[in-house]
Amino acid sequence: MSNYKVAKLEPVDLGAGCTGGPDARLAPSVAPAVARLGHYCAQYWALTKPRVTLLTVFCAVIGSLLASDGFPGWHVLLCGAAGIWMLAGAAFAVNCLLEARIDARMARTARRATASGSLGPLPTVLFSLALGGAGAALLYLRVNPLTMWLTLATFVGYAFIYTLLLKPATPQNIVIGGFAGAMPPALGWAAVAGEVPLQAWLLVLIIFLWTPPHFWALAMYRRDDYARSGLPMLPVTHGMAHTGLMVWRYSLALAAGTALPWLVGMSGALYLVAACALNAVFLRHGWLVHKRYSDLVARKSFAWSIMYLALLFAALLVDHYVRA
Repeated sequence: MSNYKVAKLEPVDLGAGCTGGPDARLAPSVAPAVARLGHYCAQYWALTKPRVTLLTVFCAVIGSLLASDGFPGWHVLLCGAAGIWMLAGAAFAVNCLLEARIDARMARTARRATASGSLGPLPTVLFSLALGGAGAALLYLRVNPLTMWLTLATFVGYAFIYTLLLKPATPQNIVIGGFAGAMPPALGWAAVAGEVPLQAWLLVLIIFLWTPPHFWALAMYRRDDYARSGLPMLPVTHGMAHTGLMVWRYSLALAAGTALPWLVGMSGALYLVAACALNAVFLRHGWLVHKRYSDLVARKSFAWSIMYLALLFAALLVDHYVRA
């Protein structure tokens, strides 16, 4: 027999070996830090109200495309959309900060970082200034000054005039303040054309008329939330029956307003047919909210109103390029 002994092989921990021996002790401390960073990023992202901002940018892009006989170019399209998105996101962050106490009373908004206290005033203000400043600079330097000033005025008006003065003062807040939310198509148009002609204002008018039936449907099935908030929302101050009637009246006004692009020659038969079909569904929802209200009816009306606006503007765009 040989005098040599065979060494016993021990199982090797491949995971530990791959992390580099002593450095493996750092891994447990890295994961929580990454998780915290992701949590804070998610909180700041939520302050920009991404779903609302997406619809804002969509309407602005449609305005940009309609302002050009062909394709306006990726540079102006992307820079315009990015700048408008950043300023809108900054305005929504300020809105969340100014309404933190109100949001804390409402189930729908109580989890916002500003409402729960996860983000204080200083980081929220700094975030808004950084995001809004970057958006304004991008629009001024890479698009045109008119678009920057219009966008800045629009979203400062939303964040301060609407949020601080109008919203807590009158049940018509959403009607009066709806002008700021209706501006994105004009902003997109200005980014390409350097001006805001009648056609752009017709798009603004459509969104202006769309906003009350869209938002009041939400306010109706969230009426208890708004009652706790202390805001003078129409279902709370004037009752459900009156609000349903106003939803129906504004639905009729919207249906009439959507015919204007065709009447002035901005769009053709394709858009008109699409608008009539979409309005038929919208009017049905408005009538049900008015005459056969239930929370489910209001929820469906609210959901359809978002789809309606996207499809209506898409129809305008398709018609524009078909006729080009």
